[in-house]
Amino acid sequence: MQTHPALSALPGRLAPALIVLALAAFAVPASAIAASAPSVLTFKTMEVGAPNNPAVGIVPFTDAIYRSCSEAPQPKGPRAPVCQPVGGVGYGYGIGKLEVTVGQWVKFLNTVDPRGRNTRNLYSETESGAAWPRFGQVNFSAGAPAGRHYSAAAPEWVDKPYGFANFLRAARFVNSLYNGKLLSKRGGSEGSFRYVTYRVRLSRRTERGMYDMRKRTTTRTRKSGFVIPSQDEWIKAAYYDPSGGGTYSYWKYPTNAGMFGDGSLTAPTQSTLDPATGDVTNAATQPLATYHTPKTPPPTWCPASHSAGDCATVNPFGIPAEGYENGYQGSLGTVGQAGTTSPWGTLDQGGNAVEWTDTITPPPFGVKGKRVWRRLHGGIANAPVYQLWLTAVGLQPQDNTFFTATYPWLGLRVGVLGELKLGKG
Repeated sequence: MQTHPALSALPGRLAPALIVLALAAFAVPASAIAASAPSVLTFKTMEVGAPNNPAVGIVPFTDAIYRSCSEAPQPKGPRAPVCQPVGGVGYGYGIGKLEVTVGQWVKFLNTVDPRGRNTRNLYSETESGAAWPRFGQVNFSAGAPAGRHYSAAAPEWVDKPYGFANFLRAARFVNSLYNGKLLSKRGGSEGSFRYVTYRVRLSRRTERGMYDMRKRTTTRTRKSGFVIPSQDEWIKAAYYDPSGGGTYSYWKYPTNAGMFGDGSLTAPTQSTLDPATGDVTNAATQPLATYHTPKTPPPTWCPASHSAGDCATVNPFGIPAEGYENGYQGSLGTVGQAGTTSPWGTLDQGGNAVEWTDTITPPPFGVKGKRVWRRLHGGIANAPVYQLWLTAVGLQPQDNTFFTATYPWLGLRVGVLGELKLGKG
């Protein structure tokens, strides 16, 4: 299967009793729901220009790029990966400087699910700190007041990337932004990079907006607004160098130009994390990314509310300690602290959490059924360097509840199309 390789790191023997339970509904007076005001989120999006830039040809997960797919070698056999053109975008757009954080996701949950009923499957029990001390990011409290059922599992999680997203969750998050009220937008610059900062009051409406959730193969319904980046938009922001650096103007890594064909020789340095906070401790070493090199310990931390022993052994699947340690290496670090920018000023597009795009793709060879598959990109904290390559274009079903519950490195980043008007919503 041509699935995202990071997903192959999961242990093969997960407890058969793993079931994602629906949270019980609780009766809450309507007045209490009305009193729980929607949250306001702030996003800084980097402006990506140079419209109509050329695409390049890639063969997935190979250490090479081509000026076009006509120059790529022909696939050997019916199951061999086929060259695909990537990175060309004909318009300007914005993309989040950072990944969506746990703190932002908690505000979203409390806004769109004030009763704590989880009717849209936006939460899994494995996300709690009690169930999963090392990776659990979000706690649920049945007895909390309306609009406060969800909270960060520990203070240290607030500024880490949310890691339990599937595409459907990500699309509903974007719909909440799209349907919300734009309170302010402010442009600015960071060196040669241009950005726009948006403040948005979230909406409780998640089922229609930029994406129509009634449709299994939902795509963008509007030409402007908040989006999940497409694969080409994501790749351009991470790898395309408008100044002509790299190979055919594309970098090998989102952190540095590197050199195609040299394996890991020009890879960024692996970040190290404070064992109690998850903050990056070697940011002075550049270029830098949160992934796992084979010669060093993986980037790891444990929330102060749990013991190191619990973080090393306790998991919701009943995996023995040795198998658990082998299958679940690498923790998510604080967003942006690796400090190395892409050619457009984004951070953490290489490493930390793999990120969804809204690009629909055919299933891998041999896979049948009606599931909808989407592209992902970016590498993760427990994966080797090749997942940071431009060519690491993975794919997964958009609604894989198994991985949503068991794979704590699935993230998202927000994009923006067109000119957003103040006061919308």
